[in-house]
Amino acid sequence: MAYSLDFRRRVFAYKGKHQLTFEQTSEHFGVNIASLFRWQNKLEPCLKRDKPASK
Repeated sequence: MAYSLDFRRRVFAYKGKHQLTFEQTSEHFGVNIASLFRWQNKLEPCLKRDKPASK
């Protein structure tokens, strides 16, 4: 499931406003903590694969 860029920004805005940890933010929004760490490095979703077709 892909999350929109707007949702990702709102998650980090909420995290910063309420000074939550990644674990607390993960529980509040129901998003995996690994996703939050990945979004911290690159907020924009990947739009295309960087891998050739296997077929």
